[in-house]
Amino acid sequence: MNMTDLEFNGVSKRYRIAQEDAPITTGQTAGVAGGHSLLRKLKGLRRRKQEFWALRDMTFSVERGEALGIIGHNGAGKSTILKLLSGITTPTTGEITINGRLAALIEVGSGFHPDLTGRENVFLNGSILGMRRREIAEKLESIIDFAGVRDFIDVPVKRYSSGMYVRLGFSIAAHLDPDILLLDEVLAVGDAGFQEKCLRRLRELERAGKTIIFISHDLSAIERLCDRALLVQQGQIIADGAPRQVIAQYRQSGVNFVASAPPATVGGTITKRAEITSLKFYDDGGREAATLATGECLIVRVECQANDRIADAVINVLFYNGAGKLDCHFTSMETEGELDMGMGRHVYEFHCPVLGLLPGTYYVDAAIERSSDPELVDWQYRCALLQVNGAKPLRGGSYMPHQFRPVVSVAGTNKEIVEV
Repeated sequence: MNMTDLEFNGVSKRYRIAQEDAPITTGQTAGVAGGHSLLRKLKGLRRRKQEFWALRDMTFSVERGEALGIIGHNGAGKSTILKLLSGITTPTTGEITINGRLAALIEVGSGFHPDLTGRENVFLNGSILGMRRREIAEKLESIIDFAGVRDFIDVPVKRYSSGMYVRLGFSIAAHLDPDILLLDEVLAVGDAGFQEKCLRRLRELERAGKTIIFISHDLSAIERLCDRALLVQQGQIIADGAPRQVIAQYRQSGVNFVASAPPATVGGTITKRAEITSLKFYDDGGREAATLATGECLIVRVECQANDRIADAVINVLFYNGAGKLDCHFTSMETEGELDMGMGRHVYEFHCPVLGLLPGTYYVDAAIERSSDPELVDWQYRCALLQVNGAKPLRGGSYMPHQFRPVVSVAGTNKEIVEV
């Protein structure tokens, strides 16, 4: 009889977002010393709040020993699920049942102290993640070997390369012994060899009967690791089943532009003096496409609505691979320089005669900025998907278009040299 380790039962999560009031004019405060500041504070006390439902009546369960992948566009509700499971926030309605010890691995190495050595940070970070000191001591040698940092284990981690840092962080987490392991994009660490090592370790945990919840944009890792996948959209589950079928549905949804905001880690203000309203991909025949092949022609069409004139606008389109690393950047500065964008609707196209991206799933950002000012006008984060296929065997990190022809051929028994 299967036992349920985790269950969402009708879970909803509501946030209240404060709405800015219209700016106070000078005439409203004329003759009142400090009236501008005082009125702003008073208005802030009764600022309007808008409700936003990050999750709506979500229900699913995970059996013991099952590996569940959760995928979806930015803003779909994945981060809210993560916060609810890790106890950072609580549901507005519904119930969450967790049977067993849960460990959340959200940001690799987040508990490291830069002035402590690698060895000291193993004990510090391990205790933060819920391991006992005796348990850490017993696993110390295995942790060091897994991370491949033995020669530097007694060096302060501030001297580590970024690769060494994240390898040690994942190695500590990989030696946890929870009943349920919650992972968030943690396989986007190190090089390809170390990522494969991480996947093998997670499979070992799965075979040992551990329950795994894996929230990620890395679709290939989801397919290789998980027994089942959920596709989340606008706070609701729209697909639940075998990873391959759910991923296929997700990729097809990449045809549609999904308006979104940049991640919270981005500083500064987005002015929205112009807004990106559409991002679409086309092949060389002008047909809209969500899937292309390496080496084919790619056309990217960006539509914008300008609410103000921007005399020095720059359009950028950025392609990120499944591990979240930037692989390619299209910019209008390459051929047109800065754009004089007047008020109204604008449509722009990037034409790439030979697509150099290797087969895989790519997440696409689109942004408008100014060339003469650090102002960020608009940024649509992970607003589209592009699936790249390839029938020919390709190696390396990118595709370089090339041609081949023989120049000299040695033919016949008399070694006759023939110019081609």
